[in-house]
Amino acid sequence: MTDHRRLRELLSDSRVSKDPTQHWPSWIDGSVPQDWALAGWVGVRNMFTAHGQRHRRLRSLVSSAFTPRRVTALSPDVREITEELLDELADTPAGVQVDLRESFAYPLPISVICRLFGVPDRMRPGLRRVVDGVFDTSATPEQVRATQHELYELLGELVADKRAAPADDLTSVLLAARDEQDGRLDERELVDTLILLIGAGHETTVNLLDQAVVALLSHPEQLELVRAGDYSWDRVVTETLRWQPPLANVPLRYAVEDIELDDGVVIGRGEPILAGYAGACRDPRRYDRPDSFDITRDDNGDHLAFGHGAHYCLGASLARLEAETALPAFFARFPEVRLAVPAAEIPPAGGFIANGHRRLPVVLREE
Repeated sequence: MTDHRRLRELLSDSRVSKDPTQHWPSWIDGSVPQDWALAGWVGVRNMFTAHGQRHRRLRSLVSSAFTPRRVTALSPDVREITEELLDELADTPAGVQVDLRESFAYPLPISVICRLFGVPDRMRPGLRRVVDGVFDTSATPEQVRATQHELYELLGELVADKRAAPADDLTSVLLAARDEQDGRLDERELVDTLILLIGAGHETTVNLLDQAVVALLSHPEQLELVRAGDYSWDRVVTETLRWQPPLANVPLRYAVEDIELDDGVVIGRGEPILAGYAGACRDPRRYDRPDSFDITRDDNGDHLAFGHGAHYCLGASLARLEAETALPAFFARFPEVRLAVPAAEIPPAGGFIANGHRRLPVVLREE
């Protein structure tokens, strides 16, 4: 579904579910194998795949931990990590090409999310590997099984560490939530919630930073507007989210009953629905000049990059905090930065979910 109006309506429609165990016959009867490439997006047991009362219970538990106050308190950490990464980049010799995704766009969000959840340094390489595996929609059944095994092993180790030594982090908060009388998390829900919050909590911001840099460097007149102070970095982030949302397509939703659209098309009960965020954010029926990156536009506030309705992304404010901190700091530190290759030649990420690049080659300063 890429029609902006219809997708927005479906995302808030109680007749649309994200729970395959209740509302997707092909999952229920085993027609879809557990080692399908998208199994990690469909078969997990957390608020991402919950519906109705179960979704409200799980989201309430996570919301009580992932509060605006806790996100705001991360501001000093985001600034500190940003400056550390910029200092490392500053050692790059003039004229030398650097992969900005690898050296800046990726390490910033993963460092922030690991601090937030108390993930020790020793787990970070494995965490990156398994999250990359989850986003690989071309994975073979063998790769899917290997990724799932390593993912649960890794996060099981994190849970065991925090159970033995609780700390001031979100993993410990969620562990404590398991013991609340009216909102228990079972062990599988706990681990699957960590998969969602840690995995999606950094990958989306990686792509947001990546796409924002590409957008500004390939539209120098837009970069000049924000550098001159005519428009805010908030505008840059909002337009980047519309122009290139971090997740292009998000699987899956299911029709709880037959849903008739206004043109007579019927989504049959039990049929899966793929939310095409990238397509909806470029819908010409909703946006003027939809393919143009333009931070001066005023029609982009209802973009669907973070979803809509009951499943609206809880981490949206954190992603914006990181981008609105990192982008101005980066462009202030490296005023001569340019793309090392034309934007059209930068290789996109594989698969149809993540909307970023495999690498982001730039030259930070001229010789």
